[in-house]
Amino acid sequence: MLLKTSLRSFFAHKGRMALSLIAVVLSVAFVSGTLVFSNTATSTFDKLFASTASDISVQQEKPKIGGDDDNRQQGKAATIPVATAQKMATQPGVKTAVGEVFVQNAVLVNPATNKQVGPTTGAPVITGNWVETPRNSLEITSGHVPQGPDQIVLDADTAKKSGLGLGSGLRVITPGGRYDFTIAGIATFKTTNPGAALAFVDTATAQKDLIGETAYTSVEVYGDGTRSNDELKAQALSTLGSGYQVKTAEEQKAEGNKDVGSFLNFMKYAMLGFAGISLLVGGFLIINTFSMLVAQRTREIGLLRAIGGSRRQVNRSVLVEALILGVLGSTLGLGAGLGLAMGLIQLMKAVGMNLSATELQIGANVPIAAYSVGVVITVLAAWIPARRASRISPMAALRDHGTPSEAKANRIRAAIGIVLTGGGAALLVAAANAAKAGTGGQLLGLGVLLTLVGFVVVGPLLATTVVRVLGALLPALFGPSGRLAQRNAMRNPRRTGATAAALMIGLALVIGASVFTSSTIGSTNAQIDKSVGADYIVAGGRTGLTQEMVNAAKSTPGLAHVTEQKFVPAVLTTPDGKTTEAGVTAVSPTFVDDFRLPVTAGKAESVNQGSISVGQDFAKDHNLSVGDKIAVDYGRGHQQSLPIGVITTKGNSLFDGNYFTGIDTVSKAVPAADLPLDAAVFGKASPGADVAKTLTSLQDSLKEYPQLTVKDQAGYKDLVQSQVNTLLYMIYGLLGLAIVVAVLGVVNTLALSVVERTREIGLLRAIGLSRRQLRRMIRLESVVIALFGAILGTGLGLAWGVTGQRVLASQGLDTLSIPTGTIITTLVASVVIGLLAALLPAFRAGRMNVLAAIATD
Repeated sequence: MLLKTSLRSFFAHKGRMALSLIAVVLSVAFVSGTLVFSNTATSTFDKLFASTASDISVQQEKPKIGGDDDNRQQGKAATIPVATAQKMATQPGVKTAVGEVFVQNAVLVNPATNKQVGPTTGAPVITGNWVETPRNSLEITSGHVPQGPDQIVLDADTAKKSGLGLGSGLRVITPGGRYDFTIAGIATFKTTNPGAALAFVDTATAQKDLIGETAYTSVEVYGDGTRSNDELKAQALSTLGSGYQVKTAEEQKAEGNKDVGSFLNFMKYAMLGFAGISLLVGGFLIINTFSMLVAQRTREIGLLRAIGGSRRQVNRSVLVEALILGVLGSTLGLGAGLGLAMGLIQLMKAVGMNLSATELQIGANVPIAAYSVGVVITVLAAWIPARRASRISPMAALRDHGTPSEAKANRIRAAIGIVLTGGGAALLVAAANAAKAGTGGQLLGLGVLLTLVGFVVVGPLLATTVVRVLGALLPALFGPSGRLAQRNAMRNPRRTGATAAALMIGLALVIGASVFTSSTIGSTNAQIDKSVGADYIVAGGRTGLTQEMVNAAKSTPGLAHVTEQKFVPAVLTTPDGKTTEAGVTAVSPTFVDDFRLPVTAGKAESVNQGSISVGQDFAKDHNLSVGDKIAVDYGRGHQQSLPIGVITTKGNSLFDGNYFTGIDTVSKAVPAADLPLDAAVFGKASPGADVAKTLTSLQDSLKEYPQLTVKDQAGYKDLVQSQVNTLLYMIYGLLGLAIVVAVLGVVNTLALSVVERTREIGLLRAIGLSRRQLRRMIRLESVVIALFGAILGTGLGLAWGVTGQRVLASQGLDTLSIPTGTIITTLVASVVIGLLAALLPAFRAGRMNVLAAIATD
């Protein structure tokens, strides 16, 4: 009986359930789609690494200081002798040993257009020698293998994107120089392209042009099956001795998955985070839906109780309806999630990662997560109205056709909401005034949670006051329609509060993110204006600037000087015996002319006089002062002791965390061959020179190197802003889902409200309210609710964003910037959202038959 009653009720209100169903579908689709995409990508790369990894890979041992062997700005890759390959080939259990040369510090350029070939961010550009191995990941599908010093093979995906083919020219720029080749072959991946661009030359050319010596970067060993990979590894380590690292196929696979996984995990958790926001917003929609359905079925519930139905049965009846909604929504969401996963796969193809949409991996975790999320959230959201329904006494329900008064519960709710909001506000204030950013961040997170929950709980109390103010002009502007709209919005504060809360959450996050990013841009620009005297910035990107590039910049007419900057890996040991692994920033003498260091103690000029700079916090933590000496270990036995010449003030992101010293100083301890390439150079225009013309000249001097970024100060600021805005737009796009669900909530509330007020609407029409006035009334009610949510969201977002800026003020985010344009746009968009949300409900209300509406019980 219980199931039959629930099913009858569910299908009787299937139109009213549709919008709640959409909210569940969208949320579940995000969760299941993300998991399917993650499973598919992981499986694809597992197959790639498993099918291409050698049994053991021999490389030079990683340096203890400086991280990866293939430091792209190091200028020279770590190599092993050719004899190593010959030695490994003679070992028992080895079928073949192949010497390979692969580097990631080369740049591919189309000489016809002087544009880079391959990805410029994210996936690497890998250049090496073409050798046949038992597990080649590519095969030549057009042309032939490189057969001379002027021939090169390019992977098919990169060739297609760059418009290159057989016979096309391809330039390779390495730390050793520029080399021109002709494409002799096109190679296609046998499994999947991980997104990298790959180019191959013959072994002799690779050794000469890419690493500058007759050696290999690795030796790939393949066994004959008589020994396990672990045995081959142990044998290799015993044979080769120290200075080498050996990885089995399993270890190579794990390392490859770790590199790819960091990117995939970022996407996975970001999307799951926004799915959580969508679920939260959708929860309010479901609560509203079931609250209104319960209110409309009060007499029916009273009859059930009168004929013997218990409170538990009434409660279960509503929850069974929610269960049906959750199961149906989860099923549809699971299907939509597969579509979303395929869309993500196509997006990855656009950036070069070729995953196969025909091999979707739907593990057990996908349906489990989909149904857990959809069903649990729906049932939990319906529990509050279900509990309220079960508390309706039979006589009150039959007599009043409405829910019982809950004045006491409303007072308790309001008190709890005020306490939570006040506590959250106090935490935000404490976070803004915290001495340490870490402490402030913890307080901020808790303050955000409490203020959000507090606003949701106290929403009905705020609705009564705020809606009255927002709707104050409606009677004067729109007459009876405006007065009715204002009163309708205030009629059920709990419903209005819950509807507005959904919109509030999305907009609060948008405004908060806008304040933070706007402040980031403002702070960065202010710091550049205050601290940077250089007129031009030349950034080396992922590969750094070779001496040839630096010389080209120095030869530019109109430049007074060029300041070089290198990042040298090092370990610092302070007098208290503690060590810090950090990069020393080595600069040329004109650094103090191009940058204004914020000095707490000492003199900035000392940086180029054999001293080192440290930050204020570092000096405080280790009880350091000017003149104290720090031991600097650059690795490979290169060490020196440097006195502290200047302590820099904290709070400037351009200098915080940097340890400045002169290139000449570092060169006394580190041979020139071991120094990295310049990460960037800075130029200063000569007195009287035209700054704009000199920029053009500098760009012309470096036009042969398209991988370099050449900007003046204004251009650099624009570059920073575009990078920040890219992140912001992504956040906007993902938060758009939450706002879409919130709009559905407004539509659902209005639609159910129209059904609930059918008799009232009929009476209004009967006494003279026109269809146009009726539709206007509903539209205005929708606009007021949307504006109410927007105002709450704007207030919360501003509080969160301002507090976040204050928390990070000591870390360089010292300029507060309020994006007034975004706020105004948000409020205007809320009016539009209200109008759009009211279209369908207003249309349905206008079509009601007056007599039938009046006769409705």
